Amino acid sequence: MMVRVSEKKFFLCDNLDTKFVPQRITPLGRVGGLPDETFLNQTEKMESVDVAIHEVDDEVVTSPAESGGWIGVCGELRGIVGEDAYQRWFRAAGWSGAEDGVGTITVPGEMHQVWIETNYLPELAMAANRVFPEVREVRVAVGGGGKDAPGMKSNGPSRHPVPHAQSTRAATLEGEALDRRIKSSGLNPAYTFESFVVGANSQFAHAACEAVAKKSGIGYNPLFIHGGPGLGKTHLMHSIGQEILRRRPGSRVIYLTCEKFINEYIDSVRRGDIEKFRRRYRSSDVLLIDDVQFLAGKERSQEEFFHTFNTLLDGRNQVVLTCDRPACEIKSLEPRLVSRFECGLTVEMQVPQMETRLAILRKKSIDWKVRVDESILNFLAEKIRTNVRRLEGALMRVATFASLAGESVTVDKVEHLLRDLIREEASRQVTIDAIQKVVAEHFDVRLADMTSRRRPASIAGPRQIAMYLSRSMTKGSLMEIGEAFGGRDHGTVIHACKKVSERIEMEPSIKESIARIESQLRR
Repeated sequence: MMVRVSEKKFFLCDNLDTKFVPQRITPLGRVGGLPDETFLNQTEKMESVDVAIHEVDDEVVTSPAESGGWIGVCGELRGIVGEDAYQRWFRAAGWSGAEDGVGTITVPGEMHQVWIETNYLPELAMAANRVFPEVREVRVAVGGGGKDAPGMKSNGPSRHPVPHAQSTRAATLEGEALDRRIKSSGLNPAYTFESFVVGANSQFAHAACEAVAKKSGIGYNPLFIHGGPGLGKTHLMHSIGQEILRRRPGSRVIYLTCEKFINEYIDSVRRGDIEKFRRRYRSSDVLLIDDVQFLAGKERSQEEFFHTFNTLLDGRNQVVLTCDRPACEIKSLEPRLVSRFECGLTVEMQVPQMETRLAILRKKSIDWKVRVDESILNFLAEKIRTNVRRLEGALMRVATFASLAGESVTVDKVEHLLRDLIREEASRQVTIDAIQKVVAEHFDVRLADMTSRRRPASIAGPRQIAMYLSRSMTKGSLMEIGEAFGGRDHGTVIHACKKVSERIEMEPSIKESIARIESQLRR
């Protein structure tokens, strides 16, 4: 039987009425230095008889039959993480059981949950596996707040009170722990709402992302963000994840690219552990998937993603997706996925205007602590228009050159330094007006017919081709393209693009004509 004295030491004896020789239980769960197996055999023997539990100072100790396994885990933990860490973070935890090889412990609050998951999860899994060999993973849940671990009932304050100075440090470490949690979720700490420059091109998308971060799962689910490369889609997605972790540290946020999702799925099928893959992504609170256009043509991956998507939405868990085009324009994507991508809120990222590009350059100059003349910033903003990532790269190149060369930088030097980027940008500057003009000349129709309401096939066909080329060769939004073609709505533009895509597949002459027009526009 077990007796505990006021010094909080545990002893074993066969009978309360007999004199016994004390045997102290060491922190690793051994009795008098005996091996663990001997201790477990002794425990089983104790459980097989009617044993009373007494304590000299009248405290009640939970019986081994009720919590012997968790006591063993606690003993292992104390040896692995140390007495102070155990008392501070694990003393109030409890064991909730295990299912499918996953054990669950409950802790009194989110602070304990975040700290243990960030700093002690491998050690906790190791300790649990030593006592429960069938347990391979451990999850931490909030619940049962405030109860001490079995066999560790406290009579008031902890035996290891935290001084005021240490409390301040713990608060600082909490911030560091949150940073580690952000990184472990796959997020980039530099991509925050505060570091994002909002312009007319991104105002709606930015507001939608902030709304999702503040009220996850309500209203805007899924959130589908589309736009060309380098416009800030990934930045906003990372911002959502970080803001949710700041507001709700216990949330399980996962960010990954669509390519990584596909590769992990293929690997899990090959290894035969598809259930582990599903459990990882379908149990997330917030799933952020970048570049979903890469699902196109991958039927089995689309099937898996479809069911993952449904599971999350049915559980009111937030899904955020980015793509380089609207969902309806992703070729070889199942219609049921397209309809689900469009069932929430869809926002478009557009090319930033001159003022926004200049604001981005000024902010980056401050963030990077580099001094660049205002005339240079204006030159960069004027010459590099379509890609914010390329714009930032140009600024970095100029700043590095100025630092290494040790001389003043002029516009002429910058133009020579960035001649490859400027040439690339110039080759991309195809306008809707230029497309309308070249298409009208190629099909021998009037330029005015591009914007007229006339609908004979000889005019409607070339006009649809001009819309298709405007969509593929410019950064204009669906609304902007429709407006340029006589005030038509975005649905008309989408229909035109689909129709021309079908004709390209069916009519070689149309495919040849479009290739010739594209070549002429790029010259």
